[in-house]
Amino acid sequence: MNLEQMKQDTAKMIGQFSIPAIISMLLTSLVTIADGFFIGNYVGKEGIAAVNLGLPIIYLYLGVGLMVSIGGVSIAGRVLGAGDRNTCNQVFRQTIVTTLVSSTLLGGVMLLFFQPMMSVLRADGRVIGYFQDYYEIMLLTLPVMVVNSSFGMFIRSEGYPRYYMKISMLDVLLNIFLDYVFADWFHMGVAGIGLASLLAALVSLICILYFFMRKAKVYRLGRFRFSGKMCVQSILNGSSEFIGEMSTGIAMFAYNFVIMRKVGTDGVTAFTIVGYVAYVFSMVVVGFGQGTSPLISFVYGAREKMLASDIRKRTNRYVFGVGLAVFLLMAAGVKWYSGVFVQNDRVEGMIQSGMLIFMTSFFFSGVNAITSFYFTATGQAFPSAVISASRGLVILLVCIFTLPYLFGMTGVWLAAPVTELVTLGITLFFLRIENFSFREL
Repeated sequence: MNLEQMKQDTAKMIGQFSIPAIISMLLTSLVTIADGFFIGNYVGKEGIAAVNLGLPIIYLYLGVGLMVSIGGVSIAGRVLGAGDRNTCNQVFRQTIVTTLVSSTLLGGVMLLFFQPMMSVLRADGRVIGYFQDYYEIMLLTLPVMVVNSSFGMFIRSEGYPRYYMKISMLDVLLNIFLDYVFADWFHMGVAGIGLASLLAALVSLICILYFFMRKAKVYRLGRFRFSGKMCVQSILNGSSEFIGEMSTGIAMFAYNFVIMRKVGTDGVTAFTIVGYVAYVFSMVVVGFGQGTSPLISFVYGAREKMLASDIRKRTNRYVFGVGLAVFLLMAAGVKWYSGVFVQNDRVEGMIQSGMLIFMTSFFFSGVNAITSFYFTATGQAFPSAVISASRGLVILLVCIFTLPYLFGMTGVWLAAPVTELVTLGITLFFLRIENFSFREL
């Protein structure tokens, strides 16, 4: 990384690091949407609902993986900015191993929660069957996906964001092709969709390992001495991401709990399909966050705090613009979109009535998320954790358990916008505190 180049053309550096990350994240979201398309058209609305009911499991994996990975890459970036290449390499090795071990152990624990989840949510027999078929395979897939994502962060920090973008493209194309093969040719249903994800993730892992064995210049695979202190620092530094993902998982469980009781399977299906759009937008935001985090960590470690703040402000403007563009696009195409995944009048009606309400959250959520990434990258774990917990758990849960009981399905759609608006006030409060500290420098 070149500090002078960042100062001279900050927008260009944000683009160079963020655009490949955004493309990678969009490709990741495309896999989820493709899975939903094939499940909806080859299995049915019960299959879509079954996959959605298990999303808390996925968010748990992502939470553990991001906590270790983002915490580790943030420390490595600051150490690299200070000129200590040996220590940053040790951080890299420990981060990857810790991510692999923790996500693997998590799989064994999650097997115990399959039946209790279905009982609490009151899922019917078909939904339970689809749930088990899909997530028994995904428990093998998710550790590979989490490790791939962790490797990808270090590839970007190495200065090769386009390489990981190409791997993501390969993963998506292979996943979609195998979805079609297993769903259409072999009629394997949701199990085939899960198997497609596993095989694509393994191929991506092979390509990633090739990079670190042949191309990497800073981060190299090899032996390391485990540091408990470094592990604790990584976990604390990435705690906001864990809180964010865990909060999302808990919130998703709460959404499903309320919707199953107020509306039923059709409501879960409609919420899932609307959620695909929210997922795409969130992947853009995460792409910006992952792309700019190494830049922010590097310049902050080099004591250029005002430049780090400028990167955050520019990125916030970009994500707001993306949110506005997505809102306008979906407002024009909501009727078409509602019929792509299922052919059911009741489900389509729910999607059309709730899409625009739900998407008003995009005007606030991107700013909240990017600011949380910023605080993590600069080592300010507390404000990052508070923002993540507010938007993903505390305020959101209050909205989920109150608004639907007051306004029915409309209350479900209102929960996210109200949460993000309230959280924005908290975000601005922490930024104001930081601005005062900058003035005192």
